[in-house]
Amino acid sequence: MSLLFKKLHPEAKAPKQMNPGDAGYDITAVSSTYDRLTKIITYNTGLAIKVPDGFVGLLFMRSSVYKTGLSLCNATGVLDSGFLGEVTAKFNVLNLQFASENMYQLGDRIIQLVIVPCESGEAIEVDELPKSQRGTGGYGSTGV
Repeated sequence: MSLLFKKLHPEAKAPKQMNPGDAGYDITAVSSTYDRLTKIITYNTGLAIKVPDGFVGLLFMRSSVYKTGLSLCNATGVLDSGFLGEVTAKFNVLNLQFASENMYQLGDRIIQLVIVPCESGEAIEVDELPKSQRGTGGYGSTGV
């Protein structure tokens, strides 16, 4: 599978799997803005990425996020195959004092992109759903 991308900023870096067999492509920041009212940092990557048809790109925090005092606002971002705009990532500032000293810097790898198959189909309303062993058991219903 090929992952097509376009640089929208001269400092943008190609998405890169750092080791053979890595699931995610690391994505790097080229600029950022901080909204003091919402305490959200928006990082721009300077990249537009074409996720192949039949797949979805999932944007996850890198494991290094624990060092930053940040958390990806939506936990997992979704890049649909039809989206061709710039990839950005919004992070909540969890601890302003800690984050101000440790947050991601421009040029740092900030998120990882994992490409997975994604089937689509028609949503069909029914009067009853098929039975299952779990049924309607929700949060914690399967034990600890």
